[in-house]
Amino acid sequence: MVKYSSKINKIRTFALSLVFIGFVVMYGGIFFRNSPIVMTIFMILGLLFIIASTVVYFWIGMLSTKTVQVVCPGCGKHTKILGRVDICMYCNEPLTLDPALEGKEFDERYNKKQKETR
Repeated sequence: MVKYSSKINKIRTFALSLVFIGFVVMYGGIFFRNSPIVMTIFMILGLLFIIASTVVYFWIGMLSTKTVQVVCPGCGKHTKILGRVDICMYCNEPLTLDPALEGKEFDERYNKKQKETR
């Protein structure tokens, strides 16, 4: 069984992982203390990962302000929906705003645009 998570939480987790990757790359530079150029390259790469995480956090923060807030029927808490289908941030209840998808089994592929075939 696939473990689903809300889209906002997935993006925040990705941004947090960029911070830790940046720290690991910077610590990797310590192994090259004898070569200042290589150590500097590792430090700059680590800093770039941390700057990338800041950009992703800013982007998801701006996106989060524009999302639709709904009350989850499962837990009664306010949660945000990105796309046609999403999962509640608190209880993992499948949510949708599209009446055509109500009652259908949850699938993240509903968020992808379908090519029209004629």
